Amino acid sequence: MKSDIVKKGYTKTPHRSLLRATGLKDEDFAKPFIGVANSFIEVIPGHFYLNEYAKIIKDEIRKNNCVPFEFNTIGVDDGIAMGHSGMLYSLPSREIIANSIETVMSAHALDALICIPNCDKIVPGMLMGALRVNVPTIFVSGGPMRAGVGKNGEALDLNSAFEAVGAYETGKIDESELHAIECACCPGGGSCSGMFTANSMNTLCEAMGIALSGNGTILALSPEREELLRAAARRICQIALDDKYKIKNIINARSIRNAMIVDMAMGGSSNTILHMLAISREADAPLGIAELNDISRAVPHITKVAPSEPSIHMQDVHAAGGLAAIIKEISEHDSSLLDLNAAVIEGGDMAGRIKNAKISDEKIIRRANNAHSQRGGLAILFGNLAEQGCVIKAAGIIGERKFKGKAICFNSQDEAIAGISTGKVQKGHVVVIRYEGPKGGPGMQEMLSPTSLIVGRGLGADVALITDGRFSGATRGLSIGHVSPEAAEGGLIGLLKDGDEIEIDVDSFSINALLSADEIAKRKSEWKYAGKEVTSKWLRQYQKLVTNASNGAILEA
Repeated sequence: MKSDIVKKGYTKTPHRSLLRATGLKDEDFAKPFIGVANSFIEVIPGHFYLNEYAKIIKDEIRKNNCVPFEFNTIGVDDGIAMGHSGMLYSLPSREIIANSIETVMSAHALDALICIPNCDKIVPGMLMGALRVNVPTIFVSGGPMRAGVGKNGEALDLNSAFEAVGAYETGKIDESELHAIECACCPGGGSCSGMFTANSMNTLCEAMGIALSGNGTILALSPEREELLRAAARRICQIALDDKYKIKNIINARSIRNAMIVDMAMGGSSNTILHMLAISREADAPLGIAELNDISRAVPHITKVAPSEPSIHMQDVHAAGGLAAIIKEISEHDSSLLDLNAAVIEGGDMAGRIKNAKISDEKIIRRANNAHSQRGGLAILFGNLAEQGCVIKAAGIIGERKFKGKAICFNSQDEAIAGISTGKVQKGHVVVIRYEGPKGGPGMQEMLSPTSLIVGRGLGADVALITDGRFSGATRGLSIGHVSPEAAEGGLIGLLKDGDEIEIDVDSFSINALLSADEIAKRKSEWKYAGKEVTSKWLRQYQKLVTNASNGAILEA
């Protein structure tokens, strides 16, 4: 056992003495030590109940002759942090979470790991840290939130609240309607109910085989979710000392590719690209961003979930057959796409997991021959505006997939919000928000407020938005993020001027500013950094080490 280094032999008498102080007895030192990485935090709706989930897991671990040691990570709620300087800390929190997993597991030589994440940066941060430690590991999330219900019976979610702000500003709804949406859209615990970043990452854990079937879609605070917790706890005890189930034997090049195929089929959050690029590097199986378009060309988009389809939420996907049914449909459509021999954490392979899966509602999970699109729900665009790539959630496009318009430039998200709210942004504009990338932000703010204001003001089909920052999974419209090189690196996005023509063609995977090479060279020679001053010590450290979005915004050692 790995943990023998802290508990076996007479020289470990002091170590055992300290462990006895935590309640261990003689018989416990012969048992595997299991790390229980909990992301319980009271300010996040998907996490405030995870302390109770950890109790269930620890109880089951003890029943199965192992010793659990719970520890915690931090967490940031992107919805609460959004629209103010708190969002600068969201993406950097991923690195703190990864470092905390590595630190606790390595310092105490624990034998195996069960992670309890749910939201936003917490899932990828835990995955990155677990990959560094490389012990047998299972992920079991807190589960998705139930959708809210509006006054007319319509489904609501967090995005409904953001878009309601724009609708209120333009007089489409009154204050009482705004308040009613606020009170109804998030009815209880769980990760926000649509295909936002949290649920996207939790389904990808399932697709990579590191989580049990149902992890991405079983509702939070349900008996079915509680049984999933117990099953995961039993399984981690079964595999705690089996090197076959080290996380790098589960998460590897083929399971990462499987995850991206599923991501394309479901039209997941554009943030999944950022995180999977980082995760793939921790797994020693680096994903090239250009590879993703090859996947997108081959994978039909068969499931639209809010915000792309506001009436459909994760509970509906679960009832329609869940992720297993989606994987099975894609595999039957083209047997060469998915590697069904990829290992899964419960034993066996993906083929065995999906063997009995079936679609029970073809309005929710479509057949491939009736897909929403024969191309995947995410795309990477290249061109002079994004030589290293940028990302669009094609599943969320409201208007045309081609767009040509004139730039209206803002050097921060705050400037953009003010410009949109005061009517400065008009039909035909390409809204440019820059100096919000990993270095420029720093921290690459998630921008649901600008995109929601655009949609709420009725401009969703008539305005494009490009940024070196990133978007919430709740974003819809022609919204393009992760532009690399970013403005802070001297990328072309930082050289644009109001009135410059920009051409976007999603199906050709292209994005270009219609400027001559001479004009671009002239602007580069005149360019001066226009980013914000950074006072935070942590954010200055992050700014010095972070790479751009096309490299997953990882920290360079």
